[in-house]
Amino acid sequence: MEIELIEIRDFLAQRPPFDSLSEDRLNELPNKLQIRYLRRGSQFPPEDIDGDYFYIVRSGAIVLLDEKQQLLEKLAEGDYYTTACQLIDFEAVSSGKAEEDTLLYLLSCTELQALRKDSPDFRLHFTASIRERMQHAVKGTPRQKACADNNIAQLTVEVSKLLKKPPITLSINSSIRHAAQIMSENNVSSVMLMDGGRLVGIVTDRDLRKRCVAAGLHTDSQGREIMTANPDTIPGKTMALHAMMCMTKHHVHHLPVMHNTEVLGMLTASDLARLNSNNSAFIASDIRKAQSLDELVATSRRLPDLQLQLAGASATALHVGEVISHITDLLTCRLIEMAQVELGPEPVPFVWVCGGSQARQEQSAHSDQDNALIISDEMSKEDDAYFAALARKVNDGLDACGFIYCPGDSMAMNPKWRQPLATWLWYFDQWIQRPDPMALMLSSIFFDLRPVCGDKRLFKRLQKSILRQSRENKIFIAYMASNALTHRPPLGFFRSFVLVHDGKHDDTLDIKHRGIVPITDIARVFALSKGLRQTNTTDRLRAAAKTDAVSRDMSDNLIDALEFIANLRIRHQAEQISRGETADNYLPPGDLSELERQHLKTSFKVIQEMQNTLEHRYQLARFR
Repeated sequence: MEIELIEIRDFLAQRPPFDSLSEDRLNELPNKLQIRYLRRGSQFPPEDIDGDYFYIVRSGAIVLLDEKQQLLEKLAEGDYYTTACQLIDFEAVSSGKAEEDTLLYLLSCTELQALRKDSPDFRLHFTASIRERMQHAVKGTPRQKACADNNIAQLTVEVSKLLKKPPITLSINSSIRHAAQIMSENNVSSVMLMDGGRLVGIVTDRDLRKRCVAAGLHTDSQGREIMTANPDTIPGKTMALHAMMCMTKHHVHHLPVMHNTEVLGMLTASDLARLNSNNSAFIASDIRKAQSLDELVATSRRLPDLQLQLAGASATALHVGEVISHITDLLTCRLIEMAQVELGPEPVPFVWVCGGSQARQEQSAHSDQDNALIISDEMSKEDDAYFAALARKVNDGLDACGFIYCPGDSMAMNPKWRQPLATWLWYFDQWIQRPDPMALMLSSIFFDLRPVCGDKRLFKRLQKSILRQSRENKIFIAYMASNALTHRPPLGFFRSFVLVHDGKHDDTLDIKHRGIVPITDIARVFALSKGLRQTNTTDRLRAAAKTDAVSRDMSDNLIDALEFIANLRIRHQAEQISRGETADNYLPPGDLSELERQHLKTSFKVIQEMQNTLEHRYQLARFR
C-alpha cells in the first residue's frame, strides 16, 4: 500500500466507527474514498458533487447553518456529515461553508451501507436512536485492568454454582420441631416450606429464636406460623454480584435459588462471604454487629475496595450508588443506636433524614454527608440538648467512617437543620412561595430528602406539603428550571471539551458538576413540577415520562446519558483507588478512548438539548 493510503487508513483506524472494522476492510477503505479540498468560504457540501456521500473532515473546519443562517454546528477533524444516507439527523441544516481551508474524505453511501451490513458495531454507531448508541456504549465501557483479578471473576459466577447442598424442603404443614430437627441434621441455617411443588416460605435460625423461642410458641405449632412468607428469590443464572446487591438492598441473609418454579437450593450470606470479605452483604452484616465506633470505622474502610470490585465486575453506576447509599444508611442507623445506648431513648419522636446523593441513592465511596433531623412538634426547649448530642455523635461518626462533614454545614448538628416539623414546614413554605438564591442553593440537598431512621410519618407529612406546594407554584418551578441551567455541559465550539483550569485540576473534565449534576437538576424540576415522590434521578425521569413533563424518548436519552457519564466517573474513581489515590470527580479526557469521547459528547449534547427546552418552556431569560 502506498504511503499516502497508509496514512489515510491509520487516520480512520483511530476513529469510531471505523475502528470497529476488520483489518481487511480497513485496508480496502482508502481506495474507495474521494478526496476534496475546500478553500475558506467555499460552499459545503460542494456544488459539483454528483451522488450521495458521507463526508469525513480530515483537517480544517466546516460550519453548518439553519434557514436563518444561525450557527447549528461546527465540524472539525474527525467529525462527519451526511443527509443522504439516512443515518444521522442533520435535518435542520440549511447550508454550510468551509470556515477554514478544509480537507475532506468522501465515501459513497453505497459503500457505507456495505460496511454497515458487514459490521454490527459499525452499523450500531449510526442507529437513529441515541438510546441504542448510549446503551451500547454503557455495555462496552472497558473494565479497568486493576480489577481483572480472581475476586472479580468470583463475583461474576452464577449463583447456581455456589450451591453446596441440594434444596432442604419441608411441607408447609410440618411442625416447628420437625423443621429444627431437619436443619440440625443437615447442618443448615434454613429450610424451605413447600405447598405441593410451590415454594411458599422459609424458616431460618433467626425465625426459630425470635418467632418461636422468644415468643413462647410451642414447637408442635406448624412452621407456617413463624415462616417468612413469599420470600425474595433469584434465578440460578444470576451473578453472585447481583445476589449480593439483592441481599444488601432487602436486608436478608437467605435467598432461595430458582429455575423457573423449581427450587435449586438456598444461597446464604455466608456463601457470598466466602467469595470475598469486601462484598456488600458481608459489610452490611459487620455494621449491624459492630459494638463500637472503631469497629464501624474499620468496616467502612472497606468501602473503596467494594466500589473498586463493583466497578470491575461491570456493576452499573445505578447499582453502585444503591449499594453504597444503603451501606451509608446502615452506618447511620447503627450510629444512632449506639448513641442512644449512651443518651437513652428519644424524649419525643424524630426521623433522621438524608439529602443530596445519599437521598437519591447515588453515592460513591467519595461523598460528603448531607442530613437533618425532623422532630415532633411535642419537642420542648430542653429536648434540644438530647438531639444536639445525638446529631453530634452521628455526624462525627459518619466523618470518622469517611463521609466527611458537609462543606456547607448542611448537617443535623447544625441547629438550623435540627428542628420540629412545624419549622420544617415553614422553611419549605418560604423557599417555595418566595424563591431566592438561598432556596435555589439548598434545592439540591433538601428537595431530595429521604428518611433513614426514626418515625417516618414525620417525613411523609413534610413531603406531602412540599409536593403539593411545588406542583401548584409555577413561579417556583421556573426558578428551579433556571437553576437547572447553572451547570452547563463542557462543550465548546467544534464539539471540543471545555476543560478545568483552576491550578489544581488543570486540563480535566469536572464529570460530576458538568455532567451528572445537570441531569440531576433537570430530573428534580420534573419531579417537583408534577408532585412526584421519587428521589432517585433515574426513577424521577422514568416517572416523569408518564406525565407531560418530558417525552419518553428524551427521558430514555437522559437516563442513558446519566448512566454512561456516571459509569465513566465510577471507573475513573476505581482506577484512582487501585493506585492508592484519593478518588475525585476530575477526569482527564486523555484517559478516554476516541469512542468514549464521542459517546461523552453525545451525552453532553442530550443535556444541552434538554436545557434548551427548559429555557424556552419557562422563558428563563427574565430570571437572569
